[in-house]
Amino acid sequence: MFPIRDHNPSERTPYVTYGLIAVNLMVFLMMLPLYGNEAASGRVFIQYGLIPLRLMNGDGCETILTSMFLHGGFMHFAGNMLFLWIFGDNLEDILGHVRFAIFYLVSGLGAALLQVAADVSSVVPMVGASGAIAGVMGGYLLLFPRARVDVLFIIVVIFKVVPFPAWLMLLLWFGLQVVNGALNWSQMGGGVAYWAHAGGFIAGFLFVLPVWKGLGGQAFWTRTDGHPDHPDARYKFAKSSIPAIRRRK
Repeated sequence: MFPIRDHNPSERTPYVTYGLIAVNLMVFLMMLPLYGNEAASGRVFIQYGLIPLRLMNGDGCETILTSMFLHGGFMHFAGNMLFLWIFGDNLEDILGHVRFAIFYLVSGLGAALLQVAADVSSVVPMVGASGAIAGVMGGYLLLFPRARVDVLFIIVVIFKVVPFPAWLMLLLWFGLQVVNGALNWSQMGGGVAYWAHAGGFIAGFLFVLPVWKGLGGQAFWTRTDGHPDHPDARYKFAKSSIPAIRRRK
């Protein structure tokens, strides 16, 4: 299951969201020739990825930033950009362009710090934008808990799109990160950086908390009904132009 869209287009152009997607795309395209060569791609990940032990030794502070724009492959990149595309524009609408850019970086920092704290001796490079994007999801949860998000379920050969309220989808996602992080604590040598996801989510939520209070807190939810403060988008699927054929008995 993964979200494919929300029903809440932003009222102004989300330049920072578009810019972040563009920068991630450029880095991904630069890395593309290296993905088939583990040694070459590994050297890039070691140099620019975030390695907890190196950071604890006071080296590689710049990798907190550079690691946020590297990805391990196409699905890693595409999934992260899809989440940023869905949730980033509405948050940028509320925060404004400059504050949203700062928010994104702070979320990435929170993701890095919790992942490092989870295993300070790890020498495995952490790469990916998912920690910062988890912060976007945490902020979205606080501001728009009742926004509608369409989630695609894939069960073997069954494909079904189900609308979820944002609070349910996002809390379920966050809960899975915490549970998986706890279950995999003894296997911190590699795999998914669950604690980075949790750290980014918490950092994004806390960053937006004073913004939400400034907008009126629960009064903001009452006024907007937990949605972005404009009409929902309505998606219509065009009917096929191919005529129906009835089978003769």
